Amino acid sequence: MSQAASDNAPEKLWGGRFSEATDAFVEAFTASVGFDARMYRQDIQGSIAHARMLAKVGVLTEAECEKIMRGLNDILLDIERGDFAWLVSFEDVHMNIEARLIDRIGDTGKKLHTGRSRNDQVATDMRLYLRDAIDHLRGEIRRLQGALLDLAEREADTILPGFTHLQVAQPISFGHHLLAWFEMLDRDHDRLGDCRKRVNVMPLGSAALAGTSYPLDRAYTAELLGFERPSRNSLDAVSDRDFIIEFLAAASLIMTHLSRFSEELILWTSAQFGFVDLPDRFCTGSSIMPQKKNPDVPELVRGKSGRVFGDLMALLTLMKGQPLAYNKDNQEDKEPLFDAIDTVAGSLRAFADMMPALQPNRERMRAAALQGFATATDLADYLVRKGVPFRDAHEVVGRAVRFGVESGRDLSAMTLDELRQFSAQIDGDVFAVLSLEGSVAARDIEGGTAPAQVRRQIGEARARLATA
Repeated sequence: MSQAASDNAPEKLWGGRFSEATDAFVEAFTASVGFDARMYRQDIQGSIAHARMLAKVGVLTEAECEKIMRGLNDILLDIERGDFAWLVSFEDVHMNIEARLIDRIGDTGKKLHTGRSRNDQVATDMRLYLRDAIDHLRGEIRRLQGALLDLAEREADTILPGFTHLQVAQPISFGHHLLAWFEMLDRDHDRLGDCRKRVNVMPLGSAALAGTSYPLDRAYTAELLGFERPSRNSLDAVSDRDFIIEFLAAASLIMTHLSRFSEELILWTSAQFGFVDLPDRFCTGSSIMPQKKNPDVPELVRGKSGRVFGDLMALLTLMKGQPLAYNKDNQEDKEPLFDAIDTVAGSLRAFADMMPALQPNRERMRAAALQGFATATDLADYLVRKGVPFRDAHEVVGRAVRFGVESGRDLSAMTLDELRQFSAQIDGDVFAVLSLEGSVAARDIEGGTAPAQVRRQIGEARARLATA
């Protein structure tokens, strides 16, 4: 973005009441054009809709409306060509565009701001901007979910240890594990969709805080801009930022999920686990240790979660002490919002690009699942089916595990006679439930880890994505 100095700045569009120029430092300190210029498209979109509405109700003539719309569309082209000088002296995106419009089309451009204020204008721009961002983020979530489904389908029969307390718990399907991330992302997608409903309300027409005496057709403007409805209260409309806070809360949950996913990838790519390999293009090396392949993308995503949490805290703090209606404090709402949008979008993109190239090490996963007596619960369930009360079965298996620890063998590696010393209810059919495949296949219930269930869940998930 080109940035002109404020020296020899043109007269303020609001300067009639003032008898001296704004202090140069104050002018720079209070300006927001350095970051809110990114809303130029939404600002022009809102202004065109406002002009069309003013013409509909007779405040503008059709010729004036056409002149304004042509001028705004020309300015849009100028900005996108990089042929637009953003001036600090005009403070923000709104005044920069309006000043250029007046410069381009003359006094007709001065009529555009009839019946509105920068207070309702910026609230409208932010809702339009955030609505577009939510749609993009939901698309990226779906892209990541699709990649997870493809990988889960390929790895439905791959067995790895499931963990609790980071200790081996029970064997599970790798596909089942991936579907857990799919479900988290599905809730994230739904949360953003629910948030979008409250974003999609139009403040324009609220003016500074009290509405306007002009006969605006706010429903028509809302229709032009694709809003569900106009806001119901002008005071609330210009001072409300809880729609941003709600988005940042949803964004924080997305980053929480991606951070947990990152942690697992970081562990799994380590030499101690060796469960998966990330493609080289998503990793970096060490400047001193030539053997290193560092999982930088997951590490960065894990770290970037803190940025988004901070953005949420910043907005909560910003809003908690403000009286109605608009206050200059609210200028500080944009940078945390933009930062969160950029951070979440980048993190989702990185994961969606990375997942299709993830390479599981099936042999290492299986070897790890054979450690830690992962089928101990299966032996307890086997005894229960033989009529042994669960608490007694738990005790029996605990003693068998202790024997295994002392002898250095898994339950499946013990002989039948060794197992029967702990319970006479154990017969030769026990080994079917002590195998990894038998353990995983036995959990063939809705939501379970059996490969048949995993494939069924994938089919249902694909159907959901197709209709979303």
